[in-house]
Amino acid sequence: MYDVAVIGGGPAGSQVAYRLAGMGYGVVVMDRKESLDEAVCCTGIISEECVSSFDIEEGVIFRWVNGARVFSPSGKQLDLWRSRPPACIVDRPALNMALARRAQSRGADYVLNSQVKGVEVQVDRVTVEVESEGGDSFLEARAGVIAAGFGSKLTDGLGLGKAGDFVMGAQTEVETAGVNEVEVYLGEEIAPGFFAWLVPTLPHRALVGLLSRRNPGYYLKKLMSSLRAQGKIASVEAKLHYGGVPLKPLVRTCHDRLMVVGTAAGQVKPTTGGGIYYGLLCADMAADTLLRALESDTLSARNLAGYERRWKRKLGQELRVGYWSRKFYERLSDRQIDRAFDIIKSNAIDGALLQDDELSFDWHSAVVLRLIGHRALSRALETIKPPFSFGGRV
Repeated sequence: MYDVAVIGGGPAGSQVAYRLAGMGYGVVVMDRKESLDEAVCCTGIISEECVSSFDIEEGVIFRWVNGARVFSPSGKQLDLWRSRPPACIVDRPALNMALARRAQSRGADYVLNSQVKGVEVQVDRVTVEVESEGGDSFLEARAGVIAAGFGSKLTDGLGLGKAGDFVMGAQTEVETAGVNEVEVYLGEEIAPGFFAWLVPTLPHRALVGLLSRRNPGYYLKKLMSSLRAQGKIASVEAKLHYGGVPLKPLVRTCHDRLMVVGTAAGQVKPTTGGGIYYGLLCADMAADTLLRALESDTLSARNLAGYERRWKRKLGQELRVGYWSRKFYERLSDRQIDRAFDIIKSNAIDGALLQDDELSFDWHSAVVLRLIGHRALSRALETIKPPFSFGGRV
């Protein structure tokens, strides 16, 4: 019997495995993919803070970026640049592999091409039912960590709930012609309620994708046709990859002998859909709590609840304000977004924000609050009824 069974071999799952295996505990990681280097629907943009905090290998980084060029629905442009690169673009499958190798170097086992069908919590263990090419089997551990990403039915079946709100995305890799900077596109006819992106990776290669409330594949193909007509990409023929992003966290992320981390727990930025850094942060918090619980053999929900309290203290405000701003943005018409661009440029709001070193790539609540507090911008948007107050709980 293992000490801990981790379901999901993405960044959060591998980080938990790395920490626990490094302390001498027996850890197994299960993933339904045949290989962790399979393509995923993720741009792989992470901050310098994330790279340094988790010692991300230089070899998985495509390039560092100083900012982005943002286009309004009518084509108005904001150039958001900083002299020092605040973020980089990583090879997302390579990142999965690198973090898995790190965990394996400390003794963690990986079982791939294995679909977890169910988890049963017993008095002294968890039993995981696994479906693989060899048929169904059962694996036992003292505790379990669910890090299976978006769409897993395991949490709902265990009474931990499911994503209360989410959005779907589509992405593909394309050949580019002269695009060297990240571009972001807004508009109801481009990505309803959200945004689209063109993210250069290698020379003449880029990821193009979007998040949308409806029909992401349709809107991505439409965007690709437009980008080809503009001469930014060479072809519209490409295989699309789809994925979901939770916009609100689970009601509960702890159970007797179980924890949920990363995207599976909804620990994702509602503003951008980015979840790598938050997932890694929460993986460390989960590992800290599990280390104490395993040592004392006290793995009840009550004794694991410190993990939930800790991550909510760290991320709760960010998730609340981020979700509020996301819902507020969805109420804006294309005309109002264009008007906001005009106000931001004419009042040099973009420059003021970029010069403030306290504003972070990862922590968006300060930016949101600064924007809605700006007199000119708030007056222009005051006719829009806020979707709800800031006072809710995560």
